[in-house]
Amino acid sequence: MSDGGQAGMSQVNVTINGRKFRMACEDGQESRLTQLAADFDQRIEQLRASFGEIGDTRLTVMAALTVADELAEASGKLRRLEAEFASLQDARVTAAEKAKTTQATVSAALTTAAERIEGLAKRLNQSRSDAGVAMG
Repeated sequence: MSDGGQAGMSQVNVTINGRKFRMACEDGQESRLTQLAADFDQRIEQLRASFGEIGDTRLTVMAALTVADELAEASGKLRRLEAEFASLQDARVTAAEKAKTTQATVSAALTTAAERIEGLAKRLNQSRSDAGVAMG
């Protein structure tokens, strides 16, 4: 096998800043790598349009720093969203516990009310029976 020990790897040719590079990637990731290279190349071209010819290396470094900055912002946003998600999960658990407690309280109140109604009904029936016996 002449793949240089890289089983499951594909080769892709990309162009960045006017230079061609042969890149290795996992099988099935060829289009992803091609798109990433095209996006990076576009960033370099945008920087060239803004700053002019300031040197290939400087343009490449500036593009890389732009990507690193976006990645750092996205990572920070992800951490904030994860914390917010955890907080919402905690709130959901608290609300579920509160609902369970409320349900138990309502159930106990209904049971107490039913017992009182049964007691009143027994007393009414008993007083009717007692009144009926006294009259007879």
